[in-house]
Amino acid sequence: MPNLIDVTYAQTGESTSTNDMGMRAMQARAYEARDNQYLLIKAPPASGKSRALMFIALDKLYNQGVKKAIVAVPERSIGGSFGNEPLSKYGFFRDWELEEKNNLCIPGGDGNNSKVKALKEFVKGDDKILVCTHATLRFACAELEDSDFDNVLLAIDEFHHVSADGENVLGETLRSLMANSSAHIVAMTGSYFRGDSVPVLLPEDEAKFAKVTFNYYEQLNGYQYLKSLGIGYHFYQGRYTDAIDEVLDTDKKTIIHIPSVNSGESTKDKYDEVDAIIDSIGDFVAKDSETGVITIKRKGDGKLIKMADLVHDDAKDRDKIVEYLRNIDSVDDMDVIVALGMAKEGFDWSYCEHSLTVGYRGSLTEVIQIIGRCTRDSDNKTHAQFTNLIAQPDAADDQVKIAVNNMLKAITCSLLMEQVLAPNFKFKTKLPDDGEATPPGTMKVGGFKEPSTQRTKDIVEQDLADLKAAILQDEKIIAASAGAVDPEVVNKVLIPKIIQTKYPDLTAEELEEVRQHVVVDSAVSAGEIKEEGDKKFIKMADKFVNIDDLNIDLIDSINSFQKAFEILSKSVTTNVLKLIQESIESTRIKMDFEEVKILWPKVNAFVKEKGRQPDLNAADLIERRLAECIIWIKEQKRQKAQEANA
Repeated sequence: MPNLIDVTYAQTGESTSTNDMGMRAMQARAYEARDNQYLLIKAPPASGKSRALMFIALDKLYNQGVKKAIVAVPERSIGGSFGNEPLSKYGFFRDWELEEKNNLCIPGGDGNNSKVKALKEFVKGDDKILVCTHATLRFACAELEDSDFDNVLLAIDEFHHVSADGENVLGETLRSLMANSSAHIVAMTGSYFRGDSVPVLLPEDEAKFAKVTFNYYEQLNGYQYLKSLGIGYHFYQGRYTDAIDEVLDTDKKTIIHIPSVNSGESTKDKYDEVDAIIDSIGDFVAKDSETGVITIKRKGDGKLIKMADLVHDDAKDRDKIVEYLRNIDSVDDMDVIVALGMAKEGFDWSYCEHSLTVGYRGSLTEVIQIIGRCTRDSDNKTHAQFTNLIAQPDAADDQVKIAVNNMLKAITCSLLMEQVLAPNFKFKTKLPDDGEATPPGTMKVGGFKEPSTQRTKDIVEQDLADLKAAILQDEKIIAASAGAVDPEVVNKVLIPKIIQTKYPDLTAEELEEVRQHVVVDSAVSAGEIKEEGDKKFIKMADKFVNIDDLNIDLIDSINSFQKAFEILSKSVTTNVLKLIQESIESTRIKMDFEEVKILWPKVNAFVKEKGRQPDLNAADLIERRLAECIIWIKEQKRQKAQEANA
């Protein structure tokens, strides 16, 4: 099946080269903001967030008078990213050094109680740096006073684990510390989404943070080796273990994320699934007792494949293979990793070329993290691939609604990832007789309203990905991606309602500014750009438009979300497509006056062009909607006549 997304990058090397202090581009940007008490760093996997934190923490400890630094990570395996680093070797003023007793992520001790005790002693003592898990920090904070963290730096890695939900203990802890202590907080996340249902921070708390954003395109475009990234889906019927060999290429370094045992794709026996994957590769040869590495003799050519099993629960075996993976330094050390719940965020296997994920992941944050496993720069690859293996709807299956829902979510996810991974443009208003040259990376759009207040500037510059995530997860927008809703209704009715729900404080003018930016940015991100001579053209719907002729009315008339559904439609059978469309029909919005105002001129244009009224049973979804518009108007007239005669 073809990829829904293929993005090509320029290999500038800028995001991986270092300055005279040993800092990469993202790290230098973060370091410039080091004086802020509260700092939120949003940057993709492999951009160097761990080392950015080291630079900032050391400056706070030795130049800003902060007493000590506590680094909290979601799981022990990520703690290795914060081991000792000789930063002065590359030009920084000091090395990152912590005593072994203060690295609470290394194996040992008698469980969480001893680690909590160690953290409490650290807070009361004289040592400067400690690394622990989120859980250890939570438990320790429950036994300490907020004032114990006065003038202490708390660095929270993978910050999306925090939530504004009152049930989220770490979130409550941070809110309390911000209110009742002079603690400094540096929060880092590889995701662009503040939470898939509940935001990470309440708006009033987030407003206190200075933000540093380094986007995915900046990161990947600045690599030295990686040239392209593909995102695609493969659909199967029956058991996924019978179909995995259709997408698993063991010549590519691959991480396979098998489905949760609670999901519809799971066979409910995770160990049996690992055995089935081994069988699909070839014949089991041996499992190394020292490292836990499994050797498999590949079918066909007999090549020996090295596999890591992160699914089995035995703690000793798990520690062995995790330690082995942590110390990989050659492309030949590992070929395939099979994981369930692990090897996502913070997991570093730079040689990985393919992230193969079974079952749709409802969390966009999780998808970003999984894709990040294969997008690290390495000299063994020029292409990275994310493949989602998803159950195909079957009309005879009781699970058909779940399968259709997952497929629709796959479409949504592909649309969102296209937005995240594409180059970012700045947009300016094109004025009449505008003779100024357009700077690189900027587009001028006729009739475009630029942000006029600090509020709209902040949303456009910092929250656009979050806002797009909210828009693209809306069921009416999913219906729109299949062409079930008129583009102008999407752009002028549906999108403003979502923005208003997310930002209820915006004025009408601010709302329109944000709406225009979202619509223009989405259309440009989804559009293919080509050059002919000294002119540039962008594909809008089914035709190329001169970039110099772009205007807001033209962009408002385009469904920028339809491309992924069109590609998908070519890849499934007619029956499956019918199931998807029936599901979309069930999500159709009720007609309202706002939509009718937009559709009525289109009804008149249709009648004039076709010489007939729109057909309620037409195959074209838009024509059917026009027919429904006529019915709605007639019904309104009938109701008004009744009221007049009452």
